[in-house]
Amino acid sequence: MTTAITRKVVPGLLAALFSGHAAAAGFQLLEQNGSGIGNAYAGSAAVADNASTIFFNPAGMTRLQAREASFGGTVVQTRFDFRNAGSTNPSAFGGGAATGNDGDGGTLGVVPSGYLAWSLSPDLYVGVGLGAPFGLKTEYDDNWKGRYHSQSFDIKTYNINPSIAYRASERVSLGFGVNLQRFDAEYIRQAHPALGKVVLSADDTAWGWNAGALFTLSPATRVGVSYRSRIEYTLEGSLATAVPGGSGPARAKLETPDMFFLSVAQTLSDRWEMLGDISWTGWSSIKQIDIVRSDLGATVQSLHPAFKNSWRVAFGANYRYNEAMTLKFGVARDQTPVPDAEHRLTSLPDNDRTWLSFGLQYKPNKMSALDVGIAHLFVGDTSINNADGATRGLVNGTYDSSAWLLGAQYSLSF
Repeated sequence: MTTAITRKVVPGLLAALFSGHAAAAGFQLLEQNGSGIGNAYAGSAAVADNASTIFFNPAGMTRLQAREASFGGTVVQTRFDFRNAGSTNPSAFGGGAATGNDGDGGTLGVVPSGYLAWSLSPDLYVGVGLGAPFGLKTEYDDNWKGRYHSQSFDIKTYNINPSIAYRASERVSLGFGVNLQRFDAEYIRQAHPALGKVVLSADDTAWGWNAGALFTLSPATRVGVSYRSRIEYTLEGSLATAVPGGSGPARAKLETPDMFFLSVAQTLSDRWEMLGDISWTGWSSIKQIDIVRSDLGATVQSLHPAFKNSWRVAFGANYRYNEAMTLKFGVARDQTPVPDAEHRLTSLPDNDRTWLSFGLQYKPNKMSALDVGIAHLFVGDTSINNADGATRGLVNGTYDSSAWLLGAQYSLSF
């Protein structure tokens, strides 16, 4: 019984790491500022017009004024509307056609962020950022057909990112940062028809780093490159269930993916600016996850998620309407790391998505700016055919998915 329970909890742990309000592919959160939403985050490593550049490219701090701060947040509303096409109950509990309703795993969440940057000299800047680079949540009704796979996942990350930037010349700036990041996960699923649910809670804190460079090729052209490292976690926590022998300590190692950004910002006239962005996320770092029951001292299951590396391409434009108002536009194509329907998880019904974004920036004076942005993510039909017959059953069908983002950010110099 212990092995059966753990075999159901362990996929829950993996699912918890790849699920939630995610607007970017996988469980990545690009919503690290409110100012980039209007451009679908095109030009993210080259724009450097407020302190949130600390996350996307710390070298961009050298373009800021002596002291700047940015604070904001993004509301994310997801929809994962499941349509059944032959799901079955676990054979260990009688098998047969899955009972219950189809369900919608979408939720409402908020991604906060805050940044502070200041100059130590005309060419040397330091700063710190607070954000949540990974995370999210999916939540279904208790009686949905895939309840033996998952019912709820609540994932949170907390990232502190102290950074430094140096202007090496009029054309080149360099930046570096360290990341202290905490990962919290809670996973809930149906463990047994009569004995109720199992809850997994696990967390860890680990270190990573990021670096970037900003090249000013001309007064009208900037190119930014940046990299964020992988972070290795050993998640430790507990399983809680009424199933005899099912409760106890557990741990698992996970290496979150690294990311690379290449961005361009090009001024065309006194009114128009064009933005471009190509980014890469190294999801293939997650090949296998071994789950260890700490009290047993043994690996109870190995998972093979088979994630693939993914690419994202974004294009944006800014139109300066007048001295105070700038209109923003953006479109992006974001590739999923999920390789196929058989590997797709109910906690991450992820697929390729297209962003369509609009925003505006209002500057009441030279010392402050308010950014507001909205984006709709088109996902389309997503097939799932995930089976673990004896203990979880088969979830077979399609998801009709989409997401809305609404973000705001206030920036000021002082």
